[in-house]
Amino acid sequence: MGLSALFSRWLRKIFPKKTLGQRGENEAARYLKRLGYKILARGRWLASGELDLVALDGRVLVFVEVKTRTSQEVGHPADAVDAIKQRKLTRLAVTFMKRHGLLEYSARFDVVAITWPDGRGRRTIEHFKNAFDAVGEGEFYS
Repeated sequence: MGLSALFSRWLRKIFPKKTLGQRGENEAARYLKRLGYKILARGRWLASGELDLVALDGRVLVFVEVKTRTSQEVGHPADAVDAIKQRKLTRLAVTFMKRHGLLEYSARFDVVAITWPDGRGRRTIEHFKNAFDAVGEGEFYS
């Protein structure tokens, strides 16, 4: 194995390729920035899961779920944000808002659905503003 091949292998270990989901989140962040959103957090892990993007749209806190697929053969990407996922995202959003002292802000949930054949080339971005209401049982948002 030549020096060039060893160097390439070393680079791939240090800088692995981004997954389709990560590339989709990057595209969604760029798209929302062009619309005037301010991205506050990306890939924020909390005890019960991950918030893809947290943004500010004017004075509204927006929790953005990004779904990226290479095709719609098994359904539209946004279909993956079902009732269970909505409940989980609601809990994560409340935890985030409490942790950062943001409970006085209005909040909403958006979904950005990206269809990106082979993860390269031409992609389709669909933005569903206020995609669902906060859900839960026995909480202030029920």
